[in-house]
Amino acid sequence: MTDPLLEQPTKRVSPLPSGQAINIALVGYGLAGSVFHAPAIAADPDFRLHSIVTSDPQKQAELSSRYPGTKAVASFEELPFAELDLVVLATPPETHVRLASAALEAGSSVVVDKPFTPTSAEGLELIAKAERLGKLLTVFQNRRWDGEFLTLQKLLAQGALGEVYRFESSMERWAPTISKGWKAEAKAGGGILFDLGTHLIDQALLLFGPVQHVYGELNARRAQEPSDDDVFIALHHANGVRSHLSMNLSVAQFAPRLRVLGSEAGYLKEHGDLQEAQIIDGILPGDERYGVDPEESWGLLGRTGETRRIETERGDFPAFYALLAQSLKTGTPPPVDPLDAVAALRVIEEVRAQNGF
Repeated sequence: MTDPLLEQPTKRVSPLPSGQAINIALVGYGLAGSVFHAPAIAADPDFRLHSIVTSDPQKQAELSSRYPGTKAVASFEELPFAELDLVVLATPPETHVRLASAALEAGSSVVVDKPFTPTSAEGLELIAKAERLGKLLTVFQNRRWDGEFLTLQKLLAQGALGEVYRFESSMERWAPTISKGWKAEAKAGGGILFDLGTHLIDQALLLFGPVQHVYGELNARRAQEPSDDDVFIALHHANGVRSHLSMNLSVAQFAPRLRVLGSEAGYLKEHGDLQEAQIIDGILPGDERYGVDPEESWGLLGRTGETRRIETERGDFPAFYALLAQSLKTGTPPPVDPLDAVAALRVIEEVRAQNGF
């Protein structure tokens, strides 16, 4: 599974003129656009939320009160690209290649929500186009800034677990009915492997590097499920660590969000990050409560019978945009190298091939 191409960083791009706000168009105002992108962009003084693309009249009316000064645009084609520095795509995966290509050709840098592209080959083509045009291209892997993931990174940097040999990571839901048809479509870009799996694979590769062997199981548990909604993946990393990743939409009792085992200690975190739920409840970036994990939810570090609570690092989805502003202003690498997303897509493609897709 190692690929020299994926180990090469993407090229730097020319920085934007200093002293001006970065004009952003957000394309799509569903869950991703309204919860993960718009609040973080609006809270960052380096950005101006110039336009939001949504064809829903009710959402268009909502924007005028929630984001005064932001234009509601009915379609991607109507965007005033001459006024834009950056286009953020919070749209279904099947649209990513077409819209990202068009935005790059129109002179904008681009953020693509995960999953980056339906195939790794398309991802590489999009990266090549961005480099040819001298525009920044990155992928919104916001779960790199989950509180429990930031905490684990800190513990690993401190050597608190000793030599790590197993990483267990789960994202599970109780959603026995299909609510979003495009997420369940039986094609590349649909199914839970492309949805939650994109996060889990990205985290594993970021922590422990490239993999030598992939094993995966795809299942469909829900009635009328055309794709996968119950997935298990085992990764054998080149450094010897084994990652066990599970994602499921029909779970009556949830597994721990993280269990990481090392030669000296383990780290167990029962509950996952709370930023998504907070934003939906109106607790937005900038609020002193935002991203703060309650003490009763902190993870356990140590060995059974000798564990202690470890304070969870504050979750920080807006950090992606803070780093992105720096990249756009200085020409430094983006917060997420799109080649990382291609590496994750290669894992997904291997799992799908093993299961006859």
